[in-house]
Amino acid sequence: MAQVTFIAHDGAVITIDCAAGQSLMEGARAGGIDGIEAVCGGNAYCGTCRCYVDAAWRGVTGAVTEIELPMIETAGDGTPGVRLSCQIAVTDKLDGLIVRLPDSQM
Repeated sequence: MAQVTFIAHDGAVITIDCAAGQSLMEGARAGGIDGIEAVCGGNAYCGTCRCYVDAAWRGVTGAVTEIELPMIETAGDGTPGVRLSCQIAVTDKLDGLIVRLPDSQM
């Protein structure tokens, strides 16, 4: 289990528990995080689960993968730490993770 803090574009802060073994997107959806739309259900086809990983956590979550890159490029999002939350696997090492959400998904 990992506690993850989501910071909405308007500054609202919500901390939820995410089960290890699920994606960050699945945890966000289960936890009622409104800023994660996940239209494609986590297949990295839509880019509507973008988030921005806090700088202190980027080494733990890893870099953007080849699967994510086309969707991030399509969104034109060059924000540091941008990731698709469907491609971040939740592990106990992510306990305390902080992510920010864009003002809108594409």
